[in-house]
Amino acid sequence: MGGACSRKPERDSEDSPCRGLSRRFCKSGSLKWWTSSFAYPSVDFHLRKGDCPSLLELCIKKINEQFLFQQDIDRYNSFSMLPRDISQQIFNKLVCSQRLTSVSLEAFRDCALQDLDLGEYAGVNDSWMDVISSQGSSLLSVDLSGSDVTDFGLSYLKYCENLLSLNLNYCDQISDHGLECISGLSNLTSLSLRRNDSISAQGMSILSGLVNLVKLDLERCPGIHGGLVHIQGLTKLQSLNIKWCNCITDSDMKPLSELVCLESLEISCSKVTNFGISFLKGLQKLSLLNLEGCLVTAACLDSLADLPLLSNLNLNRCNITDDGCEKFSRLENLKVLNLGFNDITDACLAHLKVLTKLESLNLDSCRIGDEGLINLAGHRQLKCLVLSDTEVGDTGLHHLSEFKNLRSLEICGGGLTDAGVKNIRALSCLMCLNLSQNCNLTDKSLESISGLTRLISLNVSNSRITNSGLQHLRTLKNLRSLTLESCKVTAYDIKKLRSTHLPNLVSFRPE
Repeated sequence: MGGACSRKPERDSEDSPCRGLSRRFCKSGSLKWWTSSFAYPSVDFHLRKGDCPSLLELCIKKINEQFLFQQDIDRYNSFSMLPRDISQQIFNKLVCSQRLTSVSLEAFRDCALQDLDLGEYAGVNDSWMDVISSQGSSLLSVDLSGSDVTDFGLSYLKYCENLLSLNLNYCDQISDHGLECISGLSNLTSLSLRRNDSISAQGMSILSGLVNLVKLDLERCPGIHGGLVHIQGLTKLQSLNIKWCNCITDSDMKPLSELVCLESLEISCSKVTNFGISFLKGLQKLSLLNLEGCLVTAACLDSLADLPLLSNLNLNRCNITDDGCEKFSRLENLKVLNLGFNDITDACLAHLKVLTKLESLNLDSCRIGDEGLINLAGHRQLKCLVLSDTEVGDTGLHHLSEFKNLRSLEICGGGLTDAGVKNIRALSCLMCLNLSQNCNLTDKSLESISGLTRLISLNVSNSRITNSGLQHLRTLKNLRSLTLESCKVTAYDIKKLRSTHLPNLVSFRPE
């Protein structure tokens, strides 16, 4: 099917960082179950007519104008005499522009900065940690992800007793000894240690003292089997990510039953079975559960039915079949349900009929046909529906014509024709539409969707669309992304359409 449809990311994919690709790994993905990020305010000097800039804005603007070249910033020995707001803004600007170096960093010693976002920043190592730790009790959050910081470098952070958030993702030189260095940071509420091969079950015992942790990320830490017993006392924990830890088994689930405040739990791609899921019955606050790729069947729904707040459930790539699917009807509070890549048929959809609170449903690559979609006709809250690589055709789309709130629809690789696409015309709220790899679609399909003026993303790749059909897209003024790969369409004609009718189009293929 080629590269025309990017709807299915590799199972090894992860969320993209804000400053491009890491030098060690590539991240991509369309489904974001859980992500941690640090947001730092910046002053954008754009004022409306009649507005007056604050003195702080004027000061920062003047300073930024002064630092035109790297040698300018290197002239200054210290910013510690400046107000913290100003030195923080200067630091953020230098990081965003990739102009912070080990030399210019020295000027920020003892500046009482609160937030140091150095994730994926080139050159960060132990030599930077002395200046970082000099921020002392003022320092609240540090992102060192993807750096060359070692256990020794982490020892500097013991002076930052008020630290609330620490990101050490992909720091492959940090081991159990490094965790010992941060064991005294009892104010930590967020700790992220993704993709670390050196952290062991014994090292997990060090985390037991971080009693204020609210978020803990141990994704892709293959040595933590048996170590979760050490975090059962972290009763404030609300979010735990242990997905892609294939060492995790049912025995690791029992300690989690003590985490009574847990709201989000990700254990995808582990060896957990239905028995392990039974230990989660007491987690009355749990609202998000990611079991993608686990060894569970529909029998686990007996345990999940005891979770009154469960609203987001991912069962993609599990062993779900029609057998036992009647238990889905007990999960009446579900808003997001992913059942993609399971061996389920229309018979399963009959039991989803009562789940009228559903806002997102993924049935990718299931054996769902046209008749099964009748069971979704009453789902007025449904906003996102994925039916790619199913047996849904033109008749099935007719059953979707009453989904007035649908925002996103994906039917890749199906047997749709122009006649079926006509049923989409009534879905006036659609913002994202992916009909790629339906090779029988022609320019008439573009004519049918020309009235969907809220569309911001459209993909009709691997079809019979031609340059002549582009005229039907003139009405889609909000369109920002257009993908027509492997069609009889040229980049020249798309550019021409953009210049005359689609002012908001920023991404298009072919390009």
